[in-house]
Amino acid sequence: MGALPKWGGVKAAGATFLRGGAYKPRTSPYAFQGMEDEGFKLLRMAADATGLKVVSEVVAHDQIETAAKYCDMFQIGARNMQNFRLLREVGRSGVPVLLKRGLASTIEEWLDAAEYIMSEGNYNVVLCERGIRTFETATRNTLDVGAVAVVKERSSLPIIIDPSHAAGKARYIEALSLAGIAAGADGLIIEVHPNPKAAMSDAAQQLPIPVYADLFNKVRTVAQAVGREL
Repeated sequence: MGALPKWGGVKAAGATFLRGGAYKPRTSPYAFQGMEDEGFKLLRMAADATGLKVVSEVVAHDQIETAAKYCDMFQIGARNMQNFRLLREVGRSGVPVLLKRGLASTIEEWLDAAEYIMSEGNYNVVLCERGIRTFETATRNTLDVGAVAVVKERSSLPIIIDPSHAAGKARYIEALSLAGIAAGADGLIIEVHPNPKAAMSDAAQQLPIPVYADLFNKVRTVAQAVGREL
């Protein structure tokens, strides 16, 4: 845990949550799958040491009780957006939920997925646009910036964007972040690592902490320009 002080730079730049995947659904069964329950514990320790809150993914209903001991917010990942039993269970938990848009889901399907959570009495839902699958290969996914405007029109739920997973490449993250904020997004998920080349997952899309801090300043400037406060 000697590396914990490094994350203070993320907090100092303006971050409020530490998001990490204790359980990581991966396309390949041979890719790093996360540290499971031990990962939840490490996230909690890191968050408590830096004054951040924890958001992490739950991938099955029988993880919820354990995850609730360590997480301030549950993430429902893109691959589980229409796992309706899981949506109902996190709704019953009362823990706030970050709901990512499915890889090929329409906005209407996404909003209906949020309704599954809220139908169980949990209205603390935040939507996350993380890019959808299209024919384009220049980026990992295609960030649907227009979805921000549509969600703002059709729903009262907050919406954030994940430019890291949309871009898949660190050099595009700044442009996508600023575009999302200008379109009305309420926040961002940015993947950060003290040494991106050493990251065990998605190394190509990780920002070094100083680069993240610089980006956050630019994000604030754009938000102020459009009359919003992050």
